[in-house]
Amino acid sequence: MAQRSGAVKLAKLRELMEVVQVGGIKGKGIQALIVNSDDAHQSEYLRERDKRIRFISGFTGSFGTAIITRNKALLWTDGRYYVQASAEFDPPEEWTLMKEGSLDTPTRAAWLVSNLPPKSTVGADSNLMSYTEWAVLHTSLTAAGHCLMPLQENLIDKVWGNEQPSAAGNIILPQPMQFSGCTSGKKIELCREAMNKQKAKVLVITALDEVAYILNLRGSDIPYNPVFFAYVILTLNDLHLFIDKSKLSEKAQQQLVNEEVNVVYHSYEDIHNFLREVASSCTNDEKIWISNGSSYALHADCGEVKKHTAITPINIMKAIKNNVEIEGMKAAHVRDAVALVKYFAWLEDQIINKKQTVTEISGATQLEQFRKEQEHFMGLSFPTISSVGPHGAIIHYLPTPKTDVPITDKELYLCDSGAQYQDGTTDVTRTLHFGDPTNFERECFTRVFKGQCRLSSSIFPLMIQGNYLDTLARENLWSVGLNYLHGTGHGVGSYLNVHEEPIGISWRPYPDDPGLQPGMFLSNEPGYYEDEKFGIRLENIELVVKANTPYNHKNRGFLTFETVTLVPIHTKLLDLSLLTDNEVCIRFVSYILIILKQLIITFFQIEYLNNYHQRCLNTLRPLLQGPENVQALKWLERETRPISK
Repeated sequence: MAQRSGAVKLAKLRELMEVVQVGGIKGKGIQALIVNSDDAHQSEYLRERDKRIRFISGFTGSFGTAIITRNKALLWTDGRYYVQASAEFDPPEEWTLMKEGSLDTPTRAAWLVSNLPPKSTVGADSNLMSYTEWAVLHTSLTAAGHCLMPLQENLIDKVWGNEQPSAAGNIILPQPMQFSGCTSGKKIELCREAMNKQKAKVLVITALDEVAYILNLRGSDIPYNPVFFAYVILTLNDLHLFIDKSKLSEKAQQQLVNEEVNVVYHSYEDIHNFLREVASSCTNDEKIWISNGSSYALHADCGEVKKHTAITPINIMKAIKNNVEIEGMKAAHVRDAVALVKYFAWLEDQIINKKQTVTEISGATQLEQFRKEQEHFMGLSFPTISSVGPHGAIIHYLPTPKTDVPITDKELYLCDSGAQYQDGTTDVTRTLHFGDPTNFERECFTRVFKGQCRLSSSIFPLMIQGNYLDTLARENLWSVGLNYLHGTGHGVGSYLNVHEEPIGISWRPYPDDPGLQPGMFLSNEPGYYEDEKFGIRLENIELVVKANTPYNHKNRGFLTFETVTLVPIHTKLLDLSLLTDNEVCIRFVSYILIILKQLIITFFQIEYLNNYHQRCLNTLRPLLQGPENVQALKWLERETRPISK
């Protein structure tokens, strides 16, 4: 069957909007439709059947919200995807890009209020929108005289019809104690302790990584994320699992028994009916614990029952890794570094010695092969961002046969990649140049490195939210009028999602961030992007650890980071003259003090990098012995040579 054009899809969707039944009134229709890049579990990454934004607009990024009216089609997305979205719209003349985060871009609610006819009805699938987002939209639209209505059927799915991919039915496997470090029964016990403190009769668990974590199970229903489609409702006595039970392997079912989890099984589709029954049985003093990040539809199922809407206790447990998970994450990053060193050494040899043409795609394929050789490898943690020159400026660029180009010695090469190992999840970015970079490229790279160094070596109070640290990574770019339009860091799962909530480091606050605590893993990834020219990003994964400080104000406790990524920084791209802070002062005494400060900071940054490279060398050299690793070992030894100024 020939693929329908974007214009045909939009036309069919608008026909359905005209006649859709609203509030029991047939044929009233809706004046606007909101389409989220979510599934029923509010997942960041989606299986094929849930990529409704891509189907209707052509945009393939992981974050976006579309609003479609009778004569407009708009897509809100953030700075990671401005360039990509504009290039992918189908048809481009129908779609308007709304640059979320730009000062002149209205919110979705503000745009609807300003552009809809009086007393309009806005429709959305309430299964695919979190309660928080629904509540914000509902409040704004109601105040302006409009109405936000949950639709009984998803209109995108109706347009998609028989072409919509089927649901995944992949097998579910156990995550044994060797890697989890804690039984499922113990995790459930801790959840019930939290429920008792909040006087909650029921805990509703909807996020797929939370379901996988509490049950110590892993799946593959969503590419790159070891999760499976299921809901859990936990009471003080039982655990109700809503799942296609045929997907559970015998080993998975046996481990649940061994870890003292008494499961009551239900079909996946029965979640709404069961939750309504539970809600109807609650007394006035009993509460249902359901996160505001869960869908509005599930919140509606709770009716008038009292709700506790904080993030679930699983979210915090999952973010603070236990000792087994910490050691597993470190070990996974060591093996991952071996694969990356082999890849970069191989790639440089192919390019410099002109042995064969390596493209963005073939390079990514070779890197995956090196990772497959590592113990406990389970797959990639996201599609490899292998990007040359201008493609590097597309922050989440994914090479395709249509866009694939050779990696050469003429342009910057940005490689952002990661893997899923059974003992940990990795995510690392390096930027390299195999020829002669320009002075501006070297300056930008150096300022990005300075930001990464500054954040990695920072000391901060226990429980401070990551949002407060974001400026540290940006100040050396800001000082010369440069910036990047994505967050600086995200949480990382332990053989779970590579982007793990609720923690992060960003210019925008994370509302559910509980504060940084020892045992958390976050990325540290400042960057700079010159549209249509190049992109630069450096990414390490950091473990939050206790800091040794001479004082401890009010016994607060202070923290710092331990870098677990062990891949050399490309020193060829560093401008050593910029490894300093360039404040300006007209007074002589202040000038002398600044010079002294510059010298201290310069020595610190050089010492920081030399120490880091020594760690890389000492850790990886024993793993790169033998004739098959001569190329990789020589590259490692050269790239980790001490620098001086």
